[in-house]
Parts: sequence; C-alpha cells; structure tokens
Amino acid sequence: MFLDFMESKGHLKMKSFSLVPHNDNSLLIINSGMAPLKPYFTGQEIPPRRRVTTCQKCIRTGDIENIGKTARHGTFFEMLGNFSFGDYFKKEAIAWSWEFLTQVVGLDPDRLYPSVYEDDDEAFELWNKQQGIPAERIFRFGKEDNFWEHGSGPCGPCSEIYYDRGEKYGCGKPGCTVGCDCDRYMEVWNNVFSQFNNDGHGHYTDLIQKNIDTGMGLERLAVAVQDVDSIFDVDTLRALTDHVGEVAHAVYHEDEKKDVSIRIITDHIRSVTFMISDGIMPSNEGRGYVLRRLLRRAARHGRILGIDGLFLSELAKVVIATSKDGYPELEEKKEMILKVISEEENKFNRTIDQGLTILEDLEAAMKEEGKTTLDGADAFKLYDTYGFPLDLTKEILEEKGFDVDEEGFKENMEAQRQAARKARKTTNYMGADVTVYQSIDPSVTSKFVGYDKLVSDSKILVLTTEDEIVEALTDGQNGTIITEETPFYGTMGGQQGDIGVIETESGSFTVKDTIHLQGGKIGHVGTMTKGMLTQGETVTLKVDEKNRQLTSKNHSATHVLQKALRMVLGSHVEQAGSYVSKDRLRFDFTHFQAMTKEELAKVEEIVNDQIAAALPVVTKETTIDEAKKMGAMALFGEKYGSTVRVVCMGDFSLELCGGTHVSNTAAINCFKIISESGIAAGVRRIEALTSEGLIHYYEKLSADLAEASAAAKTTPDKLTERIETMQGEIKALQSENEKLKNQMAKDAVGNVMDQVVEINGVKLLAVALKDTGMNELRNLGDQFKEKLGNGVVVIASAADGKVNLMATATDEAIKAGAHAGNLIKGIAALVGGGGGGRPNMAQAGGKNPDGIQAALKKAAEVLKDQLNK
Repeated sequence: MFLDFMESKGHLKMKSFSLVPHNDNSLLIINSGMAPLKPYFTGQEIPPRRRVTTCQKCIRTGDIENIGKTARHGTFFEMLGNFSFGDYFKKEAIAWSWEFLTQVVGLDPDRLYPSVYEDDDEAFELWNKQQGIPAERIFRFGKEDNFWEHGSGPCGPCSEIYYDRGEKYGCGKPGCTVGCDCDRYMEVWNNVFSQFNNDGHGHYTDLIQKNIDTGMGLERLAVAVQDVDSIFDVDTLRALTDHVGEVAHAVYHEDEKKDVSIRIITDHIRSVTFMISDGIMPSNEGRGYVLRRLLRRAARHGRILGIDGLFLSELAKVVIATSKDGYPELEEKKEMILKVISEEENKFNRTIDQGLTILEDLEAAMKEEGKTTLDGADAFKLYDTYGFPLDLTKEILEEKGFDVDEEGFKENMEAQRQAARKARKTTNYMGADVTVYQSIDPSVTSKFVGYDKLVSDSKILVLTTEDEIVEALTDGQNGTIITEETPFYGTMGGQQGDIGVIETESGSFTVKDTIHLQGGKIGHVGTMTKGMLTQGETVTLKVDEKNRQLTSKNHSATHVLQKALRMVLGSHVEQAGSYVSKDRLRFDFTHFQAMTKEELAKVEEIVNDQIAAALPVVTKETTIDEAKKMGAMALFGEKYGSTVRVVCMGDFSLELCGGTHVSNTAAINCFKIISESGIAAGVRRIEALTSEGLIHYYEKLSADLAEASAAAKTTPDKLTERIETMQGEIKALQSENEKLKNQMAKDAVGNVMDQVVEINGVKLLAVALKDTGMNELRNLGDQFKEKLGNGVVVIASAADGKVNLMATATDEAIKAGAHAGNLIKGIAALVGGGGGGRPNMAQAGGKNPDGIQAALKKAAEVLKDQLNK
C-alpha cells in the first residue's frame, strides 16, 4: 500500500539495499531507510530520480537489552521510506503522511498526534493550518526526541506521528500522554526534514539541497492496524513466535519470563537470517561479531527454554518461507544460510554447557568473596575458550546482580592479539596468518587456463577472509577466492600475478594479487567492492588486459636479454633471478665484473634488433629430455615436472618457462637498460624498461630537462652550453667575491697600526674586528705580520653570536719565546671556547663575544710571560 501510494506521488520504487553498507565506513550495518541513500542526500551521487521510495531491511542493536521486554523494540525491522532529494519539502511530506495514514490505511484521525521539533514553527504551522490539527494536539519536543541523526551524515529536525492505541495499553498514570514511556502512544511515522550534515563530531553545516527522509516501521504500523499487543503479535512475526513456542514446548503469553526468551529468539533469528543472506559471516569483529552475538544469544535463550540440540536453522526456514516474496535472496541463499547457522550453533553448543558451569563456579566464588565484579581475565577465558561474547557474559551476570571488569577484558584481548602477532608467520597475503590457507581441504585444486584467454567462467570452491574460511564475502571485506579454473596467472618465476575482477550480476571482487598456494591452489587476493559472492556460485573472472600485456612484454624481453648477454659476455652467463611487472623488468645473472659501456650498448642493440625482427613467439609442451635435446635453457637448480613448457622466439631464444608472453617480439616495441650493478659476489643485476614503461621514463626525462632548461633560461638543445657558461661565470664570481671579502676586511681594519704595543722588544698587535670570517682573519694576520716586521698579531672577530680568534708570530718573535698556539690556549677561555696550534699560527672558536676585550687584554700578559722564560 505504501509503495504504491508513493509511486502515485511521483516516487521511483527501489528494491531494498543490502544490509552491508557500500563505501560507507561510518556504519557497520544499514540501520535506517536513509542510510544507503546518503550519497544522494549529500550530493555526491545523482539519484535515479529526485523522489524515491523503498522498503528497507534494517538492523539496530543499540537497544538490544530491551529486545523481548517491550512491544516496540526489535534488532531487525523493515523501514518504509519516501525520500526527496532537493525536490519537495515539509509541506508535501506532512500532507502525504496524513493522507496515507488516514485515507489509505484508514487509521482514526482523532487517535493520531503529530509532534515537531521545539524550534520548528514552520512544521507546527503546517500541521495546524494546512492539516487542521488543533494546537493542543501538536506536541513540541527537544533535540533528543525530534532531531534525527545517526552517526555522521545528513540530519535535521523531524515531525513524528503517534497513534493512541487505547487505555488498555497505557500505564494508567494521571497525565499519561504523547511522550510517555508506556506502550499506549506508539510512534508510527517520522518525517525527517534533512537540511544539515553532521561530520560525526557534532559540527553541523547546511546541505546544498533540502531533503525529505521519511521513516515508518512496517512492524509498528502493523501493530497499530492489527491492534495487537506488540510487534511479536503481528501476523508474520506471530507465525515465527508460535513456532519457537512449539520447539520449546511452551505457549506464548502464558509465562512472561518464557515470553521474553521466545521474543528474543524470534527477533534474533530474523536478524541472523537476513544478515547471512547479505553475506555477513560470524567472526570476532565488526559485522561478523554482531551476527555471532545475536546467534549465540538466541542459542542461549533456547537453553533457558529447555530446547535440546540444534534448533535455529529450523526457525530460519520459517523466516525464509514468510519473507521470500519480498526478499527473494533468502530463497536463493537458503542452503548457505542454513549451513552457516547450523555450523555456528553447533560450534557454540559444544562449549556452552561447559562455559555455563564455569560461570556458575565463578558466581559462587564471587558471592563467597563478597565481590560483585567478575575479573576481566575470567571474562576473557569464557570468550576465548567457550565462545561467550562479552555481552553474553554481562547479560547472564546482570540477571544475577553482577557486572564485569570490561577494561580488564580488553587488556587480556589486546595481550593475546600482540602474542599472536609475534608468533605469526606471514605470506604475501596481506600479512595474514598462513594457517587460513593451511586449513583448506587438501583435495581443492585450481586449473590455470589463462595462456590463451583473459576471461572465463568458473565455480567458487573456497572463500576466506584474512583469518578464516567463510561461506561468503561481502562489500568492503578483504579476502581470497579460489575457483575451479582461472585465467589469472599466479606470481611465479619472477612474474608478478595478474590483477582484475571476479564478478556476478550482484557482486564484484577486485583482484589485487594472484598467488600460488599449497596443493595446486591458485588464490585471488583482494577486496569485495560491491554486493557479495558465495561459495559454490559461478562467477566470471576477468584479467586486467593492459596489465597482462605490459607484464608479458617485459617477461618476453628477459628471454631475449638473456641470450644477448650470453652472446656478448660468454656462455658462463646464467639467470640468477628475475622480477617482471607491468612497469619494469629486473634480470640477475652470473658475471664477475661490471659491464663496460660498450658491452651494455651491444646487448641493448642485439635486443632491439630482435624486437625489430618481429620473431614469432611459439610455446609448446614436451618432456624435459626432449626440451634439453632441443637446446632449451633451463633455470639452474630449478625442479621440473615430467611435462615442461618451452618458449621459442624465432631461432634466437629457446627457454623452459611457465610464464605468459607476447605472440611476437615486435609487441615489446623497444628496450632500454636503465642500470647495471653488482648485488652479490659473481652476480650482476640489470634493470630495464620496455614499451609503455620506457615511454613514461622518457616523458619524465623530457619534463625534467624542460624544467632544468627553463630554470637556466635556455632551451633543452642549448642546456649543456648554458651550464658551461654558468660554471665559468660562477668561477669568476667566486674569485671576485674572495677579493671583495679581503678588501672589506682591510677596510674594516682601518688604521690599526697605531694600536701596536712593544713587550720586551717584541711588537704586539691585538685588535677586534666585526663580522670577519676565519679565512679573512688569516689573510689579515699575514698582512699585519709583514707590516710589523718582528712581532705577534692577535685578531678577534664576532659574527652571528660566535667568536673567531686567530694568532700568528714572526720567526724572530718565536726565537724570543713567543708561541702562537700557547697564546691562543691562554686566552680562548675568556670567549667561551678553546683552541691552539703551532708556534707560528693558531686559531680558536668561542661562544661569548662579550669576552673579546678581556681576551685581547690578556694576550699581552700571556706574551709577556712567554718572553720572560
């Protein structure tokens, strides 16, 4: 009725989206009708139409402790929604909500009460004037009730519609009205006037366009229409509730305590069934943890009701049967859903009794000790050994009045993670524990069919996440897919594995690497980018054609290169390793000295000649003995099977090789050696480029050359000439600079000779200069020495907060007892430094310019002592 009504108002009816959010890291699971439509609200994507209507499956676990205890709460619900992306706004949304509830569904208008956000006068006026609702029947509520937001994303004020279910559902308290916590007034419709964006940290900005996001819980509306006690009593859920009662040998509505467990199981099995149908698998984190928690919670309440053995998959059949018309994926994935539920329930059943016994012992011990909090280590042991999610342990203990040390639990969890990380052996599979592959059935094998085709259809044999084998992979998960056949080449023999996509109509997996696993398995490693893929499903595998072509060109070039090296350097050349990707090639070979420029040029010439010769590349399978008779080169130390693959490039090259190649050497296009170096004793390495990789290399080289030429203010063809000219100019400027510095130093000195004093017949010139470097001080010292004829020169200069100190002495002064080195030692401390030197020349540095005058004064005292000895 709702979808048809909204279609009549110009809305596009869309199918429910998956419970797994697509490209939205702010949500674990879709929790509202609006959530999958966020990109349309924010303007990141263009909607198929500006008016859309959906019936969206949703999961919310925020109120999990209320499940089964109230008439309103469920973790799984279906949300009817009508959405406007910058089209209609409050006026139409309010009018249509009233029209649908009163005229289409037929609810009594006198039993409907709208509410608005306390500051939203516009909405109040529309209800009052447009719809004719008396002011006293319109309720204003604060942000907590009437401002809709769920994490980051679009949000805004809202207007809810409540339905008065009658006194029999009320609390009977005086003043009970809309907003009371009892079950009398039930919210059935929520008009969200989405006009802001929340960045997740409470910062709001106006959306470019105003939107309408309506949410109406299907189950809640059914409660009102069918006039039943709770959502668990509407016809569809009641069929499931009664089935739970049959399995538990209990009658619903006879024992309130049992009813709570019946409702919990009813709700949780719906959630679990729908979650698995969308590819969510049980795990210890993220969405998988939510699933595991719900499933194990349902299993435990089965125990409370006295149900023996596995029962949840039987209930899932009822969910599938009653919901498959609206959600055909339930029937399509039925086998997988039942298998996952049975395996998870079985896993939990094997340990639950033991765990409950341990927990009872822990409760008894706490009572004896007068404690009310369970140690985090004990809670972790229940989780790690007996599979009790922390929430389950908390719930069981809360029923007895105890709580749990959650921080202690987290510390134990982290300690185990760190220990596991240290003990972990990794592969190139995203650094994950290798045991995920070792636990695959050894009989599983894959066949490579990609030598002559890049697209093929095959069946999925195994799916894994980063740490366990699963029945399905879903949007955003990292994992590995193993199929019966694959056109994807797995990394081997130095050639990097293929990349590409594995897809069906509803799911897409991006392959980032292809690897070989034990037992002849080929693993496609990557990320689910859309929908989901399930074990047993037939998929289309598409290799990235350009990546394969470029890699093949580089691989074929290594074959031609090896033969060219043997021709130029000698038959001692053997391949010692290689790396081949789409971007470049690397070839390691035995040789005992660096190659000369001439040898490198000759090898390059031979390779390019063979490319130009357009040699046909032919592969054939034969025996190892036959291949050797043909003269095929084999890798030293490599083990070959009974059948080998021989790659022939014309009459030029013949090698054993399992990799992929071009069909003709002309496809390689061009070849250039970029570097040659030694990597070990007797092993050299060549790095080279071909085709597109070489073109990109020259493009960058050309860009760098153009940039350098522009900086030098010339053209690339005249850059060398310009550099030579600039070097000459720089040399001349440096010489001129030295002259100017010396001249400036001389000028700064002025007439210092009048500062000369005589000590015991030896002249002393001790002066301070400004901003003079040590080189200039030495030059000045020599000049002053000449002018003195016989004597000692001491010069100090402060520059940038530091002190340069220099002393020099003539031969006659030295004979009289002067010693420049000892003189410097005697005065350097006064400028905060130290130094020394020879009798004729010494220097020092210091950090205290304020001490210069004291140092120069002391120079006379030190020299006097030297001359008196």
